[in-house]
Formats: sequence, structure tokens, C-alpha cells
Amino acid sequence: MNRFEAKLARIWTKVGSEMLPFADAVSAELPWSRLLRLSLFQLSCGMMAVLLIGTLNRVMIVELAVPASIVATMLALPLVFAPLRALIGFKSDTYRSVLGWRRVPYIWFGSIAQFSGLAMMPFALIVLSGDTWAPPWAGQLAAAIAFLCVGAGMHTVQTVGLALACDLSPRKAQPNVVAVLSLMLLLGMVVSAVLFGLLLSDFSQLRLIQVIQGCAAATLVINFIAMWKQEPRNPERTKGMEEGDAGFAESLRQLRATGPWGRRLLAAGLGFAGFAMQDVLLEPFGGEILGLGVGATTGLTALLAGGSAIGFVAAARWLGRGADAHRLAAYGALVGAFAFGLVVVSAPLLSIPAFALGALAIGLGGGLFAHATLTSCMRFAPSNQIGLALGVWGAVQATTAGLAIATGGILRDVLNGLALTGALGDAMAGPATGYLAVYGIEIVLLFLTVAVFGPLVRGTGAPMRSQPGSGLAGSAQI
Repeated sequence: MNRFEAKLARIWTKVGSEMLPFADAVSAELPWSRLLRLSLFQLSCGMMAVLLIGTLNRVMIVELAVPASIVATMLALPLVFAPLRALIGFKSDTYRSVLGWRRVPYIWFGSIAQFSGLAMMPFALIVLSGDTWAPPWAGQLAAAIAFLCVGAGMHTVQTVGLALACDLSPRKAQPNVVAVLSLMLLLGMVVSAVLFGLLLSDFSQLRLIQVIQGCAAATLVINFIAMWKQEPRNPERTKGMEEGDAGFAESLRQLRATGPWGRRLLAAGLGFAGFAMQDVLLEPFGGEILGLGVGATTGLTALLAGGSAIGFVAAARWLGRGADAHRLAAYGALVGAFAFGLVVVSAPLLSIPAFALGALAIGLGGGLFAHATLTSCMRFAPSNQIGLALGVWGAVQATTAGLAIATGGILRDVLNGLALTGALGDAMAGPATGYLAVYGIEIVLLFLTVAVFGPLVRGTGAPMRSQPGSGLAGSAQI
């Protein structure tokens, strides 16, 4: 190799390091082919998220004429299992198995639960819409069971799948492996949003059944391929906890004693609630107020996911350079407040560009906020409790989001009912009143989030130690 070729090789080496920030995720134990196959479970979880929040809420409210309060409650039901995420991860650590597996049984039964819920969901939704002879309670009960099964399966697969990825990777590569899995989740959301938009552009109940049950079959196939020969069998490792090991409750108490976790989780909960109240309303808002079709409103999910990806990459870069995670989370909340302001303005102006830009900015702010809050939890957790911290963060994130989704739908119905009867005055007698009120509440919640983060930014939440590679450790968007 001559001098010119050697210099060119050095330049490309540097460029590759800059352009591929997750290159260190691969190792001899977990090469790219195996890592990418493992990450397929995140694609299935992304598909579930888009189907539930990005597509079914629009179809149920607009095409099937189901009240938004019922839709919001149904979509929030999968999050009933969210508080159990930390316990699920803890149990999979100590699971006793004759075959020597800890993670695979949880992932497989979670996949079966997803399949079961999706298989019955389209018929339950048709009954729920009143387009049958069955009484209303039958549709509500069937839909509730379907959504509960999907929620239980999705939370189990995602929590234990992330734990398995950490098991298979060297410790120094684990933060970057989690980052790759998070990007795969966003990729699954974007691809699914585009695909569902195309498939449902010519809507019919038969097409809805085909799409949902196709997702059920795809879930089993994708997760089976992802898990095939990933976890080595080791009966010695699955004998359970040794006598004297701390249980779940004691481990949680020890974590809370290490710092201001109450304030940190309160800020995270407020922020996630502020970002999530619109989840069940953004697409119906585009359809009812701005006149967008099913395909166009489903495409908003792709905008949200794209904005989240930009926020995720930007946060990983800034945190990797030593930025304060709490300060970055506050910036994400401010971006979200600005984004909801754009959405509010789009209603009186009937401006689709302002609405689309607002949706993109919501994703951007949410990506910054989610990445930064999880990074802060992992940085300040003791080295032997990072997995528990991940589960606690996921439980707070999913629980507050679920409550916010249900609250947003109920408020929209109540306020719209009052507005259309003239109880709120002539100026507010329109279908946009309920939507705009919810967006205003979200702006207030995000400003409260910034206020709660204040003492942590000023230093009361300073870490007791430095976590190597923690700039990317918080990259799991769960």
C-alpha cells in the first residue's frame, strides 16, 4: 500500500467512526447478522404500536363511529400491564427452567398473547361499532380482552427481549446494542405506518380484518425468527436466586435510597403524560378538522416516528459528548410545547403544513425527552441495578402515557359535547374545541415538567459515579 492509499484508508476509518456511532455494538459474541436478527422483535413491537395508536384509533372513531372516550379507554388497556415491566424483567433474571432458558419462555408466551389478542380483535371491533345484533356490552368485553392480550404480550416481549440482548453482548457493548434495538423500533413504526396507510386507503371491514390478522401471523413469525438459537441453554444458570439475595421489593427500596428518584420519575411521568395525551386524538383531529383521509392521517405516524428518530440520534450525540441528561430532557419538553402550539394554530388557519410540522416536532421533542430521561435513570442507578432502573423507567413511561391517553379521549368527548350544545358559548361551539383544550393541557404539563427538572439541572441529582458509555445507554425507546 502506497502513502496515498494509507492516508485515504485512515480518512475513511475516521469518517466511518463518525457516521456509524453504533459500530461498537457488534462483537465476536454478537455479530451484525445475529444482532439484526435479534432486533426483529422490536420491529414487531413497533408494528403493534402503530396499529393500536396510529391506525385503529382513527378507524374506530371515524369509520366505525365508536365514541372517542371508549376508544381511548380501549387503547389504554394494554398499558394496564405497564407497571409489571420491572417485575417481568426481574423474574426473567431468576426464572427456573429444566431446559436452561431464562428469557425465551417469557418471550414466546408473550408472542402467543399478542397473536391471540390480534386474532380476535377485528371481530370484536365490528361488534363494538354496533354493526351486529349483539348487545353493546359484548363488543366492549371482547375488545377489552383483545387489547389486554396484546398489551400483556407486547410488554413481556419488549422487556425480556431487551434483557436477552444485554445477556448476549459484552458489557462495554451493551449501551450501543440497546441503541440499535431502539432504532429498530422506530424503523418498525415508520415502515408499518406507511404499509397500513396503503392497505387501508380503500377502507372496508373485510380489509380491516385482513390487515389485523396479517399482523397476528407476522408477529409469531418475526418473533420466532428473532429468538431462534439466540439464548444458549445453561441449566446451572437457571437454578434461581441464592439464599440471601434481595427480592424485588428490597431491590426497589435500595434503588430509591441512592438519590432523588422521586423527583426524577415525577418529571418523567409529567413529560410522558404531556406528550401522550394526543396519541388517540392527533389523527382524528387531522381527519375531522382538516379533512385528511385515512392514508394521510396514518402517514402522520411516520412523521412522528421520523421526528423521534432525529431526536434520538441528536440526543445520543449530545449525551455522548457529556451533555447533562436532565437539561436535555427539559429542552425536549420545550420543543414539545412549541409543537403543540403549531397544532393549535393549524385549526383556525386550516393549515395542513403547520399541522404536519407540529407532528414532526412532537416526535422530535418526544425522542429527545425519552432518550434523555432514560439515560439519566441509567447514569444514576447503581451498577448492579441498571436493569431494574430500566424497568422502573419503562413502567412510569407506559403507565402515565396510558392514563394520559384515556384522559385525553374522555376530555375531548365531554368538552365537545358541551361546546356543541352551546354550554361554552358561541365562540367555542365547534368540533375543534375538545381537541384544542387537550393540546392546551399538554402544553401546561410540559412546562410543569421543565419546572420539576430545575433542581436536578442545578445539581441536586448529580451522579455518585461515572457510567462508561452512558451517553448511549439511555437509547431504548420503550
